Amino acid sequence: MQIEYEMEHSSAAIYEKEARAAFIRRTYAHLAGSVLAFIGLEAILLRVVSKETIVSLFGQGPMGWLIVLLAFWGASALARVWARSETSMALQYAGLALYIIAEAIIFLPLLYIATATFEDETLIPKAALLTGAVFGGLTMSVFITRKDYSFLAPALCVGGWIIFGTIMAALLFQGFTLGLIFAFAVVALISGFILFQTSAVLLHMRTDQHVAAALMLFSSVATLFWYILQILMTLSDRN
Repeated sequence: MQIEYEMEHSSAAIYEKEARAAFIRRTYAHLAGSVLAFIGLEAILLRVVSKETIVSLFGQGPMGWLIVLLAFWGASALARVWARSETSMALQYAGLALYIIAEAIIFLPLLYIATATFEDETLIPKAALLTGAVFGGLTMSVFITRKDYSFLAPALCVGGWIIFGTIMAALLFQGFTLGLIFAFAVVALISGFILFQTSAVLLHMRTDQHVAAALMLFSSVATLFWYILQILMTLSDRN
């Protein structure tokens, strides 16, 4: 009986390990696919959407941006709910697709400015490389150490609300601007989120949640890229 129990326990452990490994592979494959889909969609939008359309959508001052951000946050929340669906894989993928589309739209003005205003054509590639380096380094550190970063949750929650409040203040109050210090602070916060999320993928999330996990990681990668690009643009503008 003892031998049978040990064999069953060993088989269950092996199955769980294999299921976790397959989940991790699916998660990062979906993350890579999401990044490629974002790049392709963004390239199309930058070609077909005119400068006048971008200005009309995003150039209506702080209140215009507030409306755009609220719409983006609403779409993001809905996408996350869909991606966590336990009844429909189609709905999960619809959530991921919705989030990619929302990110591509919100990135339009920033990428347009980076390509049309700055003479340095390497700004976007450099931002992409730095984003990949930061994300890759943080990811590898979690996989190598297998450290559980769930203890960061309270600090990340507080930090997220502080960032949110700061953005709202910049939109609602004239003279309140976001500078390099804020951008570096967001990069630091998102780095914490990546550690937390990666350890969740490695240790905690259910092995059928690869779509939701990919969306979660893609959200952090996109935000990291946004602020690294802003930092490079600010530094380039000062030279």
